[in-house]
Amino acid sequence: MEEKDLMKAKHIVDKMYRHDLFSQWLDIKLIDVKPGNVKLSLLVRPEFTNGFKVAHGGITYSLADSALAFASNGYGKHALSIETSISHTKPVFEGDQLTAITEELVSTRSLGIYHIKVFNQMHELVAIFKGTVYKKEKDWEI
Repeated sequence: MEEKDLMKAKHIVDKMYRHDLFSQWLDIKLIDVKPGNVKLSLLVRPEFTNGFKVAHGGITYSLADSALAFASNGYGKHALSIETSISHTKPVFEGDQLTAITEELVSTRSLGIYHIKVFNQMHELVAIFKGTVYKKEKDWEI
């Protein structure tokens, strides 16, 4: 991968993050950014838990959804999710450090399909997310 492609992806994701108030509220951290591939993390705060003192499923979903958006837009075209799903494999608790890692399965001119795995601080798989994006013709301005 060329340095200019890495820089382009980082610029696009930084721009997206600056305008993504929800990801900022979650305090999602950008660990690694490449075209079609990102690694993100977040710390599970008390307000992320439900009545069972387990993190709301929307927390892992939101982390994975942000990973999908950042990964799929890193090539330079506007990409929007058109289908997503998640399987929760282990409970998540307050204080857990979650990491989302993307895997690009398919990338065509107009579609992208991704798996995002979410792990806790013990490297246990807590969620598996699948997302499909539609790539518009519109380029990101950089």
